[in-house]
Amino acid sequence: MNLHPQFIGQEGSEEYVVLPIEEFRAVAEALEDYQDLQDLRSAKEAEGTAASASLADVVNQLELGNG
Repeated sequence: MNLHPQFIGQEGSEEYVVLPIEEFRAVAEALEDYQDLQDLRSAKEAEGTAASASLADVVNQLELGNG
């Protein structure tokens, strides 16, 4: 990701950053993806060794594949 920030401040201190809207959207999407990944990792860790089943197994158990 190539960013083109514009820094705004007073007396040599940078207080704000302005990005072109497409760059801002790309940063926001990347942050959302990162949060989703963190949430997935937390859920997998919390799940531990809980039993699970594939979608195909559930369909077969409920006999939904015969319709």
